[in-house]
Amino acid sequence: MRMRSRSVSKKTPLSKAYRFDARLNEDQKLLIQKAADIEGRSMTDFVLHSAELAAERTIEQRSMLILSARETETFVSTILHPAEAGAVLKKAVRHYRNAVNP
Repeated sequence: MRMRSRSVSKKTPLSKAYRFDARLNEDQKLLIQKAADIEGRSMTDFVLHSAELAAERTIEQRSMLILSARETETFVSTILHPAEAGAVLKKAVRHYRNAVNP
């Protein structure tokens, strides 16, 4: 029994495309079209690029607020309960005092 070799090519899509529709009034359309023309982009490309940047900025800002709350707790805790100065810091203080007040 002889087996034939078949070449099976599976096409894997790189990414799935989703559709996004929006209704614009005339002023919005003209404004976006003008900006897209200035950047040499299609309106679709301009809107998607702008929306992506806005989304990244929003997520980054929200993340900073969450981190800032944690950092604030750490800062307050450090101020209320300071650590002892280490040997290197004590030496630097002595050096500074000798340099400023010879």
